[in-house]
Amino acid sequence: MSKENGPMKRRRPHAILVPTPGQGHINPMMKIAKLLHQRGFHITFVNTQSIHQRLLESQVSLKGLSTFQFLAIPDGLSDAVVVDVPAIVRSMENNLLAPFRELVMRINDNAASNIIPPITCIVSDGCLSFTLEVAEELSIPNVLLWTHGACGIMAYASFHQLVEKGLTPLKDSSFLTNGYLDTAIDWIPGMEGIRLRDLPTFIRTTDKEDIMVHFNIRIVERSHKASAIIVNTFDTLECEILDELKTMFPKLSTIGPLHLMENQPPEDDETSSFGSNLWREDGGYLEWLDSKESHSVLYVNFGTSTHMTANMLTELAWGLAKSKQNFLWIIRSDLVARDTINLPIEFKNEIKERGLIASWCKQEKVLNHPAIGGFLTHCGWNSTLESISAGVPMICWPALFEQTTNCWFCCNKWGVGVELGSELRRDNIENLVKELMLTEKGKKMKDKAMEWKRLAEDACLSSTGSSYINFERIVEEVLLCKTKDS
Repeated sequence: MSKENGPMKRRRPHAILVPTPGQGHINPMMKIAKLLHQRGFHITFVNTQSIHQRLLESQVSLKGLSTFQFLAIPDGLSDAVVVDVPAIVRSMENNLLAPFRELVMRINDNAASNIIPPITCIVSDGCLSFTLEVAEELSIPNVLLWTHGACGIMAYASFHQLVEKGLTPLKDSSFLTNGYLDTAIDWIPGMEGIRLRDLPTFIRTTDKEDIMVHFNIRIVERSHKASAIIVNTFDTLECEILDELKTMFPKLSTIGPLHLMENQPPEDDETSSFGSNLWREDGGYLEWLDSKESHSVLYVNFGTSTHMTANMLTELAWGLAKSKQNFLWIIRSDLVARDTINLPIEFKNEIKERGLIASWCKQEKVLNHPAIGGFLTHCGWNSTLESISAGVPMICWPALFEQTTNCWFCCNKWGVGVELGSELRRDNIENLVKELMLTEKGKKMKDKAMEWKRLAEDACLSSTGSSYINFERIVEEVLLCKTKDS
C-alpha cells in the first residue's frame, strides 16, 4: 500500500476552501489552495454549481488529485443572474449555509471510513462569513480571506459611519450628478481627502435598505469571529492603512501578492495545471508580444464584470488607434451590454500590425512580458496588484465596487496611475495613452512601479519577507492547530 493510500494520507491536515462565486475571488483562493497543498494539506475546493459549470466550459481541468478535489454546492441561481451581484449576495446569504454544512458532514462521514482525512480547517472568502458557523460547530479554525486590498477593506469598514453621518443613502438620484459625490471625506484613517465618488460604488444608492450597503456592514462585523483574517497585499504598499486596520482587526495579516508566492512551486507540483479562469483563453498573443519592442505595448483589459455601451467601445477603439501605440486589447464576448461587438473595418485597417484583439488571456504572463509598457485597467484589486508587482504603470478606468478606491490610491498615493475619467472620449484616451507610453511623466510612473515591484518581491520571495513570514505563521499557528491538538 502506498503512503498516499494508507495511514499517511489519513494524517494529512484537510483544508476546505470556499471562494465567493466571482473571478476576482476565485483566483486568489486557488493560489492559497495550491500553497497549502504544497505544505502537505489535503484540499477540498468548493465552488457553487454555476461557477463549477463555467469552469468546465472554459476548459479548466477539474479532475483533481487524490489529495486535491473539486466539489460544488447548489446556489439557487439560474444562468441568467450569475452576473447580478445583488442576486448573488442574496443567494450567498440565504442558500449556501445548508448545502455547505451538508457537504462538510458528508466529507467527515467519508473520513470516518478512512476514505479521506477529516476536515481540520476552513479557509473562506470574507464575503462568506456563514462558514464561521460551521467551523464553530466543528471546533476547527476558520480563516477569512479578504480579496480586496487594505484600502478597500478600510472603505467597507467605514460604511456604517457613512450611514450614521447621513452621507449614504443619497437623498435622490440628482445627487449622482449635482456635485455631491465630490464631497471630500477627512475622517477615514489613511484616506484623508478622498471623495465620496472614490469610495465603493455601493454607496451611490437612494435605498435605505440597500442590500449591498447592509451586506458589507454585516460581513465586516462578522469577520471579528474569524480565527484569522488574511489580505492579499504587502505591508510596504499599504502601511498607513494597515496600521489602522490592525487596531480594528487584531487578527489581520498580509500574505500577498499571492501570485508571486504561488509562482514558486516545487518541481514536482501536481497542481500546476489547475486553472481558475471562467473565460476560455485565446492563443497567439504571447507570440505577438514577442515580436514587439520592450515596453512598447499597452495592455487593455477591464476584467470580468465591467460593461460598456457600443458607443463607448467605439470611442475607446479610436482613442487607441489615434495614439499610434501598439496595444493588446482583451474584449470579452459580453463586454458590450445587450449588444453585439462590431468594430468598424476602418478601425481594423488603421491598427493592422499595431493592435491585437483577443477574448481572454493569462494576465500575469502578459503583464510580466517585456513588451508591456502600460495597462489600461478597471482597477480591480487583482489587476492592480498584478500590475504593481510587474512594474507596469496604469491608466485607470474604474467602474464598480472598490475599483474607484483602488484607482484613487494608484493615482494619489502610490504614483503608478493616472485616471481616465468616467466618460470615454477618443481624444482624451489618445492623450493619456501617449502620456503614459511616451512622456517623462509616464517614465516616472514606470520607475515608481518598478520600485513597488522590488518591494513586492521582497515581501513574498525572501524568507525574511513580511508576507512570507505571515503565511508561514498562519499555517503553523492557526490552520494546523487542530491537527497538532489531535
